[in-house]
Amino acid sequence: MSDVARLQSLTDQLLTAARRAGADQADAVALDAAAVSVDVRGGRLEHAERAEGVEIGLRVLLGGRQACVSGSDPGAIDDMAARAVAMAREAPVDDHLGLAEPGQLTQDTDSSRLDLFDASPEPTPEDLQDAALRAEAAALAVPGVSQVETASAGHMRRWMWLQGTNGLSAGYARSAHSLSAVAITGTGTGMERDWAGEGRVHRADMPSAESIGQLAGERTVARSGAKKPPTGAFPILYDERVAAGLIGHLVGAVNGRAVARGASWLRDAMGQAVLPAGFDLIELPHLPRYGNSRLFDAEGLATAERALVRDGILQGWTLDLATGRKLGMASTANASRGTSSPPSPGVTNLALGQGSASRDDLIRDMGRGLIVTSMLGSSINATTGDYSRGASGFWVENGQITHAVNECTIAGNLRDMLMRITAANDARDWHAMRVPSLLVEGMTVAGA
Repeated sequence: MSDVARLQSLTDQLLTAARRAGADQADAVALDAAAVSVDVRGGRLEHAERAEGVEIGLRVLLGGRQACVSGSDPGAIDDMAARAVAMAREAPVDDHLGLAEPGQLTQDTDSSRLDLFDASPEPTPEDLQDAALRAEAAALAVPGVSQVETASAGHMRRWMWLQGTNGLSAGYARSAHSLSAVAITGTGTGMERDWAGEGRVHRADMPSAESIGQLAGERTVARSGAKKPPTGAFPILYDERVAAGLIGHLVGAVNGRAVARGASWLRDAMGQAVLPAGFDLIELPHLPRYGNSRLFDAEGLATAERALVRDGILQGWTLDLATGRKLGMASTANASRGTSSPPSPGVTNLALGQGSASRDDLIRDMGRGLIVTSMLGSSINATTGDYSRGASGFWVENGQITHAVNECTIAGNLRDMLMRITAANDARDWHAMRVPSLLVEGMTVAGA
């Protein structure tokens, strides 16, 4: 039996068992995944791991109540269904719950045109070890790198099938390749580290191991001699490496689940400016060879390109069926789910419009301020948008980078910050969030 046929058989068994146990409606998901990862250090293999298995999940709906169960034993399907129905009978009633109507389901379920699965020969553990060793060697070859903490390579393949009592029956296969390196410069209290890493659906699209290792080394050496920046109000340039995180706070705030709970700092912003004029934030779910692409969501609705923000104006929320019903709106086909949880809203690929200036142009124009290249910790008030995060990066004087900085905190309010951004033109392909470097005027830096 093929991988897909076996998964279809499992979801069919789950639905049959759910009906027999008394469910009004049900949907089931089956996953078959295999992953290999290799870590090297000091020119030798440090750790290798292979994980594989099948996981199944069942959601049952009964009189406005729902429950989810998951497991890895196909022999326990009847017990899973009985347990799920018993749990649903004790759950609170939510009249917004329910599967898609049959007429809402997509008829386009052939994901082959998205090219999400690498059919070329799977890399062997020896192949992965060789790639990691080459990345490590390239990092160590950068003058000033004292050691490589780790270099890692991995590969994953996954098959998924989703089926519902409403007639939904669809699935897809995905693959992923990854490679990263973490380098260290200095010793003792003067030690600094940085990293580089890439991931692709297809091995042929991966950068070379040498380029990844070299970049990790160069980034690390640039951090030598880092010290605290001054305290005050300064412009901050979010480097392309971290700028997606800033836009991610906006994406989280327009998630229908947060809006329906009233726990979003943009809950009253529909139709209002949330970015400067000229900025578009577009979801692109059908990009070929991108790991987050999909033709249909976890509830079987057809996905499509949509604007979250158009010319700076918020266009809509990110919705699945249940949150859409709570807000009196149609789903935006953004349901995501795992085997152990019900659907919830989530995005696929996002692209923020780029500016005309280069990153160097923005650095020159900012005069005196901070470039942020990494962040740690966070204190974000989901209701007010008040923002405070630990950061490190580089200090700028007279439009020139002077030295690396660490151990500082940056703060502001997201609603105000996002209305004061200027975009560079350096967004990179292959990222689920394609966002360029972003200059934010007038934030607070707490350093020395």
